[in-house]
Amino acid sequence: MMFQTEDKDRRAVGRWLLFMAFMVFAMVVVGGATRLTESGLSMVDWRPVTGVLPPIGDDAWQAEFAKYQQSPEYKLKNYHMSVEDFKGIFYWEWGHRLLGRLIGLFFFVPMVWFWAKGRVPDGYKPRLAALFVLGGLQGLMGWYMVMSGLVDEPAVSHYRLTAHLSLALLIFAALFWTALSLLNPKPAGGTPLLKRLTHTAMLVLVLQLVMGALVAGLKAGHIFNTWPLMGETFVPEGLWFMEPWWLNMLDNAITVQFDHRIGAYVLTILVVVIGFMAQNAPRETKNAVYLLIGAVGVQMLLGIIMLLKEVPVSWGTAHQGGGVLVLAAIINLMHKQRGRIAK
Repeated sequence: MMFQTEDKDRRAVGRWLLFMAFMVFAMVVVGGATRLTESGLSMVDWRPVTGVLPPIGDDAWQAEFAKYQQSPEYKLKNYHMSVEDFKGIFYWEWGHRLLGRLIGLFFFVPMVWFWAKGRVPDGYKPRLAALFVLGGLQGLMGWYMVMSGLVDEPAVSHYRLTAHLSLALLIFAALFWTALSLLNPKPAGGTPLLKRLTHTAMLVLVLQLVMGALVAGLKAGHIFNTWPLMGETFVPEGLWFMEPWWLNMLDNAITVQFDHRIGAYVLTILVVVIGFMAQNAPRETKNAVYLLIGAVGVQMLLGIIMLLKEVPVSWGTAHQGGGVLVLAAIINLMHKQRGRIAK
């Protein structure tokens, strides 16, 4: 009877964390749309409690718009904007922040309830506490990012944007892995070589996601909107014009887009190799490999279409969401092959 109760608690907490991972996925997608609609700097202050509600009534909208009119973005870029135009970008940023608040609420309240009822499985209390702290840090990181665009230039720091997105993906990965550990405590297994290749693919993906964030921050997707060539050549000119050389990896939009393309090719080839190496793996592991191959293929296609269409909001948002799904697919495959029963 005790074991049945423990198993029931594991499933309940696991399903809750899986739902939280889905909410973070939605947050990343909405964040991509907010960035692509250039709405992220529409709210020039951070009010964690009173900012839950949008402006209500004409006077409140005029007051909010007056604050925005003091920002660099309005003065240098959107000086022609009306209150009605302002509402269009405001609601994207407000919705993004509201979803962040809901994630915090939907995590904190069930966590306290599971904790108080003694239903948190052994060994998971520190993980839940760490996840809650990471969520709070993500809120601070988001405001720290926005602040960089409210000073002189109407653009957020691409370093801060990369940190903000990377932390969101870390939180997603931790939620998803923990949920899988609770819902599927027994590993399926795999060969040592397959496991090494999967870990290598995860490393490549992490670098690829970071480069993707830099592409977004530098708006590097708006240059060289051709494929497979960048302009008229595969390797474009201007890759190394910055000094010292390593700055090109972080600040040169041409280099960042080129690296992101190469990373996509490397990851695709690696995943195909994993597919060949998984032929004798257990069925669950093999199915996870096929899921990963499909996710990478779709993401590659989304990236090409997005680039050729010069990064419209719809395709750009889909590509950002696709990156999270590829991350989930690799986490799932890694989890199937873990070396011992997860706690």
